[in-house]
Amino acid sequence: MEAFHEFVKWIDGYLWGPPMLVLLFGTHLFLTFRTRFIQKYIFKAIKLSVTKDRSAEGDVSQFGALTTAMAATIGTGNIVGVATAVALGGPGAVLWCWLTGVFGIATKYSEALLSVKYRVKTSDGTMLGGPMYALENGLGQKWLAVLFCIFTSFAAFGIGNTVQANSISSMVKETFNISPYITGIILAILTGIVILGGVKSIARVCEKLVPFMAIFYVLGCIIILVMNAKYVGPSIALIVKHAFTPQAAGGGFAGATVMMAARYGIARGLFSNESGLGSAPIVAAAAQTRNPVRQALVSSTGTFWDTVVVCAMTGLVLVSSMLENPAAVQGLQGAALTKVAFEQIPIIGPIVLTVGLLTFVFSTILGWSYYGERAIEYLFGKAAIKPYRIVWVISVFLGSVMTLPLVWDLADAMNAMMAIPNLISLLLLSGVIVAETRKYLWEGSLDEVSNEPIRLYGEQKQVSI
Repeated sequence: MEAFHEFVKWIDGYLWGPPMLVLLFGTHLFLTFRTRFIQKYIFKAIKLSVTKDRSAEGDVSQFGALTTAMAATIGTGNIVGVATAVALGGPGAVLWCWLTGVFGIATKYSEALLSVKYRVKTSDGTMLGGPMYALENGLGQKWLAVLFCIFTSFAAFGIGNTVQANSISSMVKETFNISPYITGIILAILTGIVILGGVKSIARVCEKLVPFMAIFYVLGCIIILVMNAKYVGPSIALIVKHAFTPQAAGGGFAGATVMMAARYGIARGLFSNESGLGSAPIVAAAAQTRNPVRQALVSSTGTFWDTVVVCAMTGLVLVSSMLENPAAVQGLQGAALTKVAFEQIPIIGPIVLTVGLLTFVFSTILGWSYYGERAIEYLFGKAAIKPYRIVWVISVFLGSVMTLPLVWDLADAMNAMMAIPNLISLLLLSGVIVAETRKYLWEGSLDEVSNEPIRLYGEQKQVSI
């Protein structure tokens, strides 16, 4: 197992080397300029996200699609992932993580737009979409679509399943001394109950769970930042400074180079908000929306809330806590580092963190089960869905008892391989993204209903919306 882990780390380091960082961050920047800084429409997008689009066709509401996507993205990446980035890349990793979110809004917008534009409809009326359909129907590159689905089906078990289950079982063990086996069994049973109902069941749960868990966790962060008020300013200065200059070990921080800060910050930023990964567009395609741009704007708010708000707050909590009590955090990583920070809130601190992480984890497992399911359906058809769900539930239990380093390294490797085909589609179809944005947003036709035909899944004929 040790030899396998070393091999995975080698692959991981190669995949997340400078070329990948340039490709990912470069795509964020490129699409930001191509969409004329779509980030400036974020408040319009937030308003749209809570507006029902009843006149449109789809499986779930725009808000349901958004909360399902946010359920999958707001997870351990926001808590354990940011802590891992800070421990390995230093305080500067927080800024790189945040910047990945700011510019990643344009990428999340773009991939959702393509997903809705190229979505297909099954014989029973179900909407299917995602990068695989953009690659096949937009670029005519089915082989890339197949590769994306293969990587997605494997990545789902890392980023969306075993990593999540492992994080909560470790936290529950540390906080309440409950065996990971018990936690794993309970998580697996609850997961099985929800995912049997498909995307509508998942969306119903996420619509209720996501707002609660986000508010609950953010309030905990605000309390800690108020307690650490005198260290917030120095924390921001330290984060900015170490994002661009090497740091020496000391004061509770490990030494880190600028490349390490960027590598871990960008990697954990992608893990957290999934902009460029190609996952969130899969559920965006199921949304009831009048045109691709409306849902694209709604989807872009997921990255804003996930990284620009929640990850930034987590980063500030961690760095300010390290400055406040460096001895207490020396040598800690992952959940243990975040736990020490939340222990500053007397009595209820660890409970707030554990409940927050539990809801984050459970919702992420639900959201990613849908992503993986759609990838498997693309590859093998509907007959593969039921066996996939069974394996998914079993993996929730297995992830609860695995070791953290191997799980994280596998997840990072799968993320990189999944992102590459999606980023290719975004770059080559950027002209389509601009044309759709001009038609509906820049020319003031955001309320217009698209009259473009929707392909019937598995058939050549088309139907109109």
